[in-house]
Amino acid sequence: MKTSIALTAVAALAAKASAACFSERLGYPCCSGNEVVYTDNDGKWGVENGNWCGIADAPTCWSLSQGYPCCSSSNAEVWYTDASGKWGVENGDWCGIPTGTTGGNVTPSNEQYTISGNPFKGVEFYINPYYVEEVDGAIAQMSDSSLIAKAEKMKTYSNAIWLDTIKNMQSWLESNLQGAQSQHQSSGKDILTVFVVYDLPGRDCHALASNGELLANDGDLARYKSEYIDVIEGHLKTYKSQPVVLIVEPDSLANLVTNLESTPACADSEKYYLEGHAYLIKKLGVLPHVAMYLDIGHAFWLGWDDNREKAGKVYAKVISSGAPGNVRGFTDNVSNYTPWEDPTLSRGPETEWNPCPDEKRYLEAISKDFKSAGIKSVYFVSDSSRNGKKVDRKHPGEWCNQTGVGVGARPQASPVSGMDYLDAFYWIKPLGESDGTSDESAARFDGYCGHETAMKPAPEAGQWFQKHFEQGIKNANPPL
Repeated sequence: MKTSIALTAVAALAAKASAACFSERLGYPCCSGNEVVYTDNDGKWGVENGNWCGIADAPTCWSLSQGYPCCSSSNAEVWYTDASGKWGVENGDWCGIPTGTTGGNVTPSNEQYTISGNPFKGVEFYINPYYVEEVDGAIAQMSDSSLIAKAEKMKTYSNAIWLDTIKNMQSWLESNLQGAQSQHQSSGKDILTVFVVYDLPGRDCHALASNGELLANDGDLARYKSEYIDVIEGHLKTYKSQPVVLIVEPDSLANLVTNLESTPACADSEKYYLEGHAYLIKKLGVLPHVAMYLDIGHAFWLGWDDNREKAGKVYAKVISSGAPGNVRGFTDNVSNYTPWEDPTLSRGPETEWNPCPDEKRYLEAISKDFKSAGIKSVYFVSDSSRNGKKVDRKHPGEWCNQTGVGVGARPQASPVSGMDYLDAFYWIKPLGESDGTSDESAARFDGYCGHETAMKPAPEAGQWFQKHFEQGIKNANPPL
């Protein structure tokens, strides 16, 4: 190496080489352990505290043989490269950057990604690190090697990240947008991240198990706009180089179709559901790298002819209220169990004369109804996270922690030949997270979670339900 290269002013710059492992320059901490969950061009990644962390390679100090120390940082800035390796500077002297690490800094991209057509097509799906950690916790409770192998496979599939409170949005939105951007910078592939926007005032007005933090009043609507949607907008504008899909407010608009007259809480929430949707569509629907899907319940909610006809009018009104924002389409079967195809069912007494007794027939019918209602962009994402096996429910409207659950079709773009309006099968509801508590004394207890076919005992909505997860991976269709 040529020692004649000037070192003046170099000592002042040595602080740039202070990260303890490669992930710190990408905005992620170093792992305290060494379990590898994912590997890319940056290095090996683990998951701790619901977030990605970098696993430092054991350094090989090749520069010692040449009379120079190893750099104390595994990601020291590269000042010179020769046949020996990469050199950094610390304390006014040369040091060798250990092999097996990557030097240099990553600069966030200012490029603008623009979605054209199906956002799930031609991209790599982002892996949710929080879910990986949940599954690791589940594996720690297992002893059956075959079950553990199935659970390990679950960590390799993408699922949605739920922004179900203001606090969770603040914790999870930006960190995962950063993760997707870093993954893109290391792999060169476009990385799609899917988020669920889920914090409307008066959320889930017809159920108790998943009521939200914001109430149906003007003050909480203002909070929804300023503390939730506006913050989401700001982060999405900052991280604009990668595609993002937003699943918008599950159950909300479907409740406006069927439950306004029967449920006072839904009547009280109508104004806030409509204003909230109009606001978020205007704000987020104009971003070129974002595709939004409004929730349409499932086959045994809006499948009947009169419900579909009414839904067309409601959804057309909502979409037009958000102009100039755009909506790509709609999502069905979110957090539900209705099979994609069920040839054993037809329109008759056992289905209460529903002409759409499975999700495929539902989408076939409602796509025509929505186009007839004047909706221009009619595409679908179908939640296949828990509908691989027909569950034991006595009535197809049962929705809480159903026994017999099985994980369904894997996340995939354009999965069904001849259905060009089906953008993807995707895991929106993470298998293993409870639908609601079975504790009748709990404030958020919903009667459906105490029904005969609901698995018990069950924890609160969103909390980990080990028994339900294990049954889901055992019954996976196709098998894991």
